[in-house]
Amino acid sequence: MVIDDITDDKCTIISFSTWLLCIGRSIPLLLLADIADEVQAKKFLEEYNSTSEGVWNAYTEASWAYNTDINEENKQNMLQKNLDMSIHTLTYGKEARKYDTTDFQDGSVKRILKKLSDIERAGLPDEELKEYNILLANMETKYSVAQVCRANGTCHPLDPDLQQIMAESRDYNELLFAWQGWRNASGRELRQDYKRYVQLANKAATLNGHSDNGAFWRSLYETPTFEEDLEHLWKELEPLYLNVHAYVRRSLYKKYGGKHINVRGPIPAHLLGNMWAQTWSGIMDLAIPYPDATQVDATPAMIAKGWNATRMFQESDNFFTSLGLLPMPPEFWAKSMLEKPKDGRNVVCHASAWDFYNRKDFRIKQCTVITMDDLITVHHEMGHVQYFLQYKDQPISFREGANPGFHEAIGDVLALSVATPKHLKEIGLLDVVEDNAESTINYLMSIALDKIAFLPFGYLMDQWRWKVFDGRISEEEYNKEWWNMRMKYQGLCPPVARTEQDFDPGAKFHIPANVPYVRYFVSFIIQFQFHQALCNAAGHVGPLHDCDIYRSKEAGKLLGDVMKVGFSKPWPETMAMITGKSIMSAKPLVEYFKPLTDWLEAENNKNDEVRGWPEYDWKPPSESDSPPGGERDERIKGSILSHRTSDKTGEIHQIGQTDPSPPAHRLLQHRYRGGVEGHHGPIRRHPQTWPIRQDITPPTTGQNTAPTPVPDYTQS
Repeated sequence: MVIDDITDDKCTIISFSTWLLCIGRSIPLLLLADIADEVQAKKFLEEYNSTSEGVWNAYTEASWAYNTDINEENKQNMLQKNLDMSIHTLTYGKEARKYDTTDFQDGSVKRILKKLSDIERAGLPDEELKEYNILLANMETKYSVAQVCRANGTCHPLDPDLQQIMAESRDYNELLFAWQGWRNASGRELRQDYKRYVQLANKAATLNGHSDNGAFWRSLYETPTFEEDLEHLWKELEPLYLNVHAYVRRSLYKKYGGKHINVRGPIPAHLLGNMWAQTWSGIMDLAIPYPDATQVDATPAMIAKGWNATRMFQESDNFFTSLGLLPMPPEFWAKSMLEKPKDGRNVVCHASAWDFYNRKDFRIKQCTVITMDDLITVHHEMGHVQYFLQYKDQPISFREGANPGFHEAIGDVLALSVATPKHLKEIGLLDVVEDNAESTINYLMSIALDKIAFLPFGYLMDQWRWKVFDGRISEEEYNKEWWNMRMKYQGLCPPVARTEQDFDPGAKFHIPANVPYVRYFVSFIIQFQFHQALCNAAGHVGPLHDCDIYRSKEAGKLLGDVMKVGFSKPWPETMAMITGKSIMSAKPLVEYFKPLTDWLEAENNKNDEVRGWPEYDWKPPSESDSPPGGERDERIKGSILSHRTSDKTGEIHQIGQTDPSPPAHRLLQHRYRGGVEGHHGPIRRHPQTWPIRQDITPPTTGQNTAPTPVPDYTQS
């Protein structure tokens, strides 16, 4: 049924969806003038709040069922619940637009009505809304069930197989097999879907008064200078990143030699211990400053002591309750999916935290592996659930973080304490804590390979999407501009030639899943502000990187008070509650890493390292430069994609057709793990697929600088 076809005589049809459609069509007829009655507005919002909980819970239950068991029946059920939710949003959003709040006294009423007035995708015409939902479902499903297969028939899913290869293998060609195979199996298959998604997302945004979908995403931060603020923060932190990059590049040169690493060029993106090179902690063994000093890795102890996924989550729950915060409710332990099922079900493994909107049911979906990296991820996801618990009694419109970055930061703040040698010893995962400079540098390097290495990736993901949405990046240049940005911000290059047949952005979950990403960049800034404030509340004395807030009720109260507020206040006010200041600041992050920064400066100067990549057009060896007839060639040719599944009848179905995104499902994601000195070897150049832009390398700094084109970052 098309909305425009609904008239009063059709309202006798008994179904929730049709009733809402009828009411939605009646509203414009009945409410032709602005409503200035604040009492009436409050009654309207009470009705909205009570009906929303049921609608959103029903959709979230259906979405959970599908994400934890991808099959046709679950898909169809989710589609219907998604339709109900969209109609509910449309109905109440249209009525919210009728209120004139100019003279309203209650700020919360004004804030909720403003939020409800943006009906997002629900404003699309029926057929386009359905198409939009199907596109998103198909993209996420293709991603989630993609596999890379070898010539011998062995197939590898992303999690845990390919993730483990990227983190543990030190074979250049094996890493290339996993890297290229995953992009063939996932991103390349999504390109056409993504083009259409962009069109529909932009249409929904313009129907809500935004210039494009990127502008809508940025509006969630309620900050007119948001883009400028982010650029300023990045520029402040870029020198630290360049020092880490130069040091790691030299470490990789020692491992792989001048054929594969140019110490004045970009780093091949498959060598950094992570499928997306977003965090580099996977190569800590190659980059460790002092191999004979203490190395902070709890993985061996966790395995030796027989830890399982449940134990990891229990330990995280214990940390939260030690602060006086809330324990996980019974529903969490009974209904969460904490491990990858062994019964053959297809599931979406990417870790996520779920609010079921009934104020008692909160869950996590994670294919947990027994590693320290996943222990950190557990705390990240549990931070989301703690946030849910704290603001559960707010009106449903306020059951969100103060801004999207706040939600990502809470668990990470605790992880900064959990990862300290002091805390790992406290919980029996580290035998000895050495208090010396070498151990401190090792520890800070392990954190920097996660936190500092991530910053440019967290920044560029949505820089790319914003430019796609506003047309600065055309669909004919998706992949070209993706790699231009990865070169410009990260100093990385693809290990093999890429073309516009590829769609490498789509090889990262958040692109097909429609999850904005700049929240993680924001989180990585503000979590250090939170950490500093909580450490002060806990009475910590000493370097910020040594602080562990475990068992501090004072720190817990401060954090709990901030979480209880939810979205009820503009985020600068909430920020001031915890830090005393209303702005994002990189200063606590800089303070945290100061000992490492000083060490890196000295080490890089000693080795005469270039900070930057002046030889930005250098390319790693092409396939023709590799030994002929190797296993790699056969494996790459054997890479396939499987994005279909079968039901019990054996019939093949295309998976999808739902919208697994906010508002009803808070898809709150974590980040996955997570030679010889001298001449860097010949500069190898294989044929360019497209021209290298001249504005993609930052100016070099430090002792050994080389002439390089000066980029105009504002125009790239």
